[in-house]
Amino acid sequence: MGGAGISCSTSETAARGKSGMEIDVSLVPQREENMTPYEIMLSESQERMLVIAKKGYEKKVQEIFTKWGLNSKIIGKVTDDKMLRVKNKGKVVAEIPADCLVLGGGAPVYVRERTKPKHLEETSKLNLSEIEIPEDLNLALLKLLASPNIASKRWVYEQYDTSVRTGTVVGPGSDACVIRFRKSNKAIAATTDCNGRYCYLNPRMGGRIAVAEAARNLVCSGAKPLAITNCLNFGNPYDPEVYWTFAECVAGMGEACRTFDTPVTGGNVSFYNEDPQRIVYPSPVVGMVGLIQDVKHTTTQWFKEEGDVILLLGATKEELGASEYLKVIHNLVKGDAPRLNLEEEKKIQDACLEMIQKGLIKSAHDCSEGGLAVALAECCVSSPNLFGADIRLVGNPALRSEPLGSKTKGGEEKMRPDVLFFGESQSRIIITTSEKDLPAVKKIASHHKIPFSEIGRVGGEKLRISHPSGANPLIDLQVAELVDTYERSIERIMEEKTS
Repeated sequence: MGGAGISCSTSETAARGKSGMEIDVSLVPQREENMTPYEIMLSESQERMLVIAKKGYEKKVQEIFTKWGLNSKIIGKVTDDKMLRVKNKGKVVAEIPADCLVLGGGAPVYVRERTKPKHLEETSKLNLSEIEIPEDLNLALLKLLASPNIASKRWVYEQYDTSVRTGTVVGPGSDACVIRFRKSNKAIAATTDCNGRYCYLNPRMGGRIAVAEAARNLVCSGAKPLAITNCLNFGNPYDPEVYWTFAECVAGMGEACRTFDTPVTGGNVSFYNEDPQRIVYPSPVVGMVGLIQDVKHTTTQWFKEEGDVILLLGATKEELGASEYLKVIHNLVKGDAPRLNLEEEKKIQDACLEMIQKGLIKSAHDCSEGGLAVALAECCVSSPNLFGADIRLVGNPALRSEPLGSKTKGGEEKMRPDVLFFGESQSRIIITTSEKDLPAVKKIASHHKIPFSEIGRVGGEKLRISHPSGANPLIDLQVAELVDTYERSIERIMEEKTS
């Protein structure tokens, strides 16, 4: 039970089941004496659920609650008259058709004034020709890995217990956590995701991406996405620009949820997150869970063995707007959020999950903040064995840029190295496989008609990334240096703040 407490849970379940419900509020456990029916119905006390048991099984259900030390009371029954009837000590105090209280039924819809934010006229303008390419791309990658949005959160999570009894299969440090069900081969994966900068620059696309990336994280862990919850954080809803942004974010989330068939099981909305000078970035944080049918298919993001083949699922486009690179290296929050084709995203996720379930993939990691170079670095630094990689992007069929690029004589468009390395094109997953399983992986990718390409090999003590314009790597860093930057940046920042 969340907002509106018993009023919400009873009306929603009755309306959804096309039935009625009769309850007696005097039977509801209460923490205060002499509460009125009004207070009981609207109380939002936490740690409560409305459970509708099969007829005749009520005592068995209550026995389970008792076994776990939980309180339970029978407060009413389901009826067939589609009415929500509330009694207090047997006397009817409220009676109304259940669907009158539910969105989509007869409940009134409150529509607020909304206006597209004025800042989008200016922030949408991004001319790549005005953005200088850093002379030292090694330094650029290290700065990105040190950004709090990207750097390891180990300093935070090691201060807490991250294990769930003995069921934790994958803890912090990969795309999703994985918890095994006791006495079962199944496991559940969970993740949270949101990029407030995307939502600030393109709210609808940002809402889509929050859901899509959460689903991608679960798929990379070997799980089929099942459902989401959310925490929607915005400013003052009476500001027409804030409300427009809120409506667009929610609309984008809805579009993505319908594509991935992930219903919204609950969540909360937090408004008025602002002070006299600033408004929080619109942040529709998505929490998503998925199911791993067999725990042996659990997959992690780090490289596993020397010589494994590294492949990229999905296409890299000439997109740099809203990126972590622009903010960290150029101090710019401009441009459009990356484009996201939901159907293409779904195909890529389906293909990746099929590869995992057939035992063909050794590791899988999605490309998100920081782009391809950061994702590859994360695959190196999160490995217990700290494998490096040699990445050669020359002549790569999955690296076709959008019309912004300049054509070469061969017809292949040439992409700037900073865009190629740090752009945040969506629907991309880095996977590794053995040489013997490579044909089977390619067959599945071709069957799903998704872009894919072989981009390198696991091995060595360095991450080396070459650009199509030349054979020499433009990024050439020791994995040990990547680890030190990635793992210790937040710790160093906190030490500076407290010294």
